[in-house]
Amino acid sequence: MAKDAPGMKGPRSRNKDGALRRKRGDTHVATIEEKYDRDFGVRGDMHLETLLERERKDSLNDLLHDE
Repeated sequence: MAKDAPGMKGPRSRNKDGALRRKRGDTHVATIEEKYDRDFGVRGDMHLETLLERERKDSLNDLLHDE
């Protein structure tokens, strides 16, 4: 199995150009909070795409790393 990008947890699939694929927008925030040991202060059944819109972030990476 290929090594993940630095700081990434678990296997993530990549696009044909080698870039990590984006996380699905319909993923529940509770799943992300559990995986990355974070609390975003929202309902766990909120979708990632809704949280990204609310926080004005483009990706999960931006949400996790931009403070």
